[in-house]
Amino acid sequence: MGELAHVAERETAPAAPTSETSAIISMIERAARDPAVDLDRMERLFAMRERMVAREAETAFQAAMTAAQAEMPQVLRDAENSHTKSAYARLETIAKAVTPIYTRHGFALSFGTDASPVEGHYRLTCEVTHAAGHRRTVHADLPSDTAGAKGGANKTAVQGFGSTMSYGRRYLTLLIFNVALTNEDNDGNDYGDPPCIGAQQVEQIEALVRETGANLAKFLGIFRVETVAAIPVGRYGEAMSILRERQQARGGAR
Repeated sequence: MGELAHVAERETAPAAPTSETSAIISMIERAARDPAVDLDRMERLFAMRERMVAREAETAFQAAMTAAQAEMPQVLRDAENSHTKSAYARLETIAKAVTPIYTRHGFALSFGTDASPVEGHYRLTCEVTHAAGHRRTVHADLPSDTAGAKGGANKTAVQGFGSTMSYGRRYLTLLIFNVALTNEDNDGNDYGDPPCIGAQQVEQIEALVRETGANLAKFLGIFRVETVAAIPVGRYGEAMSILRERQQARGGAR
């Protein structure tokens, strides 16, 4: 699959009243009870309220995005393209690492398709919504993935569509949340050992292991390491997700 082409985004914000708009709402209610108020003034007041709500929702969106991106781990390239001999991160690997983080910050992703103006391309869309009401729509026009590295056909049209959508979902998710892949741009050289988590991340994981009563040996076995400090940084999000799920299960069982 070639590079992403024609990536674009747009933003909208549906009305969602907040405490900061209460003064405007009160003003509108008083104006509505006043028979002397003309319709033009009412329309201006409503427009003012909508702008305030949209601005507050966008501010909340941006603050949450900043916080979510600050928590995003690097994601390990854990698969290899048999045709190009290049490493990539599987869709399920990316989702396991980043979904618990962005949902905790109020985000949801909704993927779809649209007609592409670029010949021989599919348009993949992604609507990024936030709990505060703001939303951002991103799209990418992607070439159909039906040919191998040498240009020969290696997939049916249906298989090519599925491969293209999987590729697009992976890379749009990475772009939206500014997620980096480990061992990127190594020109095919030996990857070596991936970087490990830091001291603060070790403390967080060890605290959750103690709190949830998790079997440490079995937990470490998932990552094929002997100590918490040896967990690869690209799998930090996965480790935290496993422990938080256990934490929630224990809380619900009480």
